[in-house]
Amino acid sequence: MTTVGEAKIDIRPERPYLGIRAETPFKGMFSVADQLIKELRLWFKEHEIEPAGPAFLRYHIINMEGIMHIGVGIPVATPQTGDGRVYPDMLPAGRYGSLIFVGHGLTGNKALGRWAGENNIAWDRRDDPRGDVFSARTETYLTDPKVQPLKTKWEVEVAIKIKDEA
Repeated sequence: MTTVGEAKIDIRPERPYLGIRAETPFKGMFSVADQLIKELRLWFKEHEIEPAGPAFLRYHIINMEGIMHIGVGIPVATPQTGDGRVYPDMLPAGRYGSLIFVGHGLTGNKALGRWAGENNIAWDRRDDPRGDVFSARTETYLTDPKVQPLKTKWEVEVAIKIKDEA
């Protein structure tokens, strides 16, 4: 069963993270993301880097009928260097619309989209021949998988950067 929390707007600072990117069809994308998060967590452990927050999935380009351009990331307290496979990046500062859900990810994302439409909120995104390009769209896994192994019971925050006002 999916539960969806109340949507909100908050202002977030720029946030450094280390990540791994991939291109994958939507079907099977979450398996790819799960493997990349495991790989990234192991990389953090091997390099003795302490995470500054929970792991997340970042949607760079969404094309549910084609290829999704995704990345997984783990926040760090200060910018770090990567190694080619693991790269340093930043989530941009700005206003974000977000909500927390438990259950199916599409339900949480659709709820946030409906809320944005009802409140005349425009996402920081652009059209591209490859799909919808977002400056920052993430799903952050708030539940520790060691405590709750069932992904359908995890609390997940979906957050999307709002277009800056002109």
